Amino acid sequence: MADDLNDNTIDMYMLRSYMNPQCIGIEEYNDDVSRIKYIKRLLNRYATNGELKEQLLLNHVIIIYNVFGVIPATRILFYNIQEEHWSALKTIMVFLQTMPDIIKGINGKDILNSDIAVDMNIARRLREI
Repeated sequence: MADDLNDNTIDMYMLRSYMNPQCIGIEEYNDDVSRIKYIKRLLNRYATNGELKEQLLLNHVIIIYNVFGVIPATRILFYNIQEEHWSALKTIMVFLQTMPDIIKGINGKDILNSDIAVDMNIARRLREI
């Protein structure tokens, strides 16, 4: 089983998974990691008032995938994003064709794709792109 991601292991997992050959310092790593906060903010805004900035959200998620790789990025995002936003996150990942059947080892549990609904509003908006 993959390393369990929890408060004690997430930082080391992110450092080990980071693969940006153009990164020349810790500041660039921190900038890339801060994109997770931006994603959380965008998802919170969507949940709170229905405002969806799908292009910006896609850009941040794609960059996370580019610098961490598909499997680590998926695990990192599901660890960091609140469960109430997993439906939105799954919908984006389905659109990007990166959503696995199982996300292993998030706070001692495996997350099943089939247990998370697709957000039909986000799906509709993404189809319009």
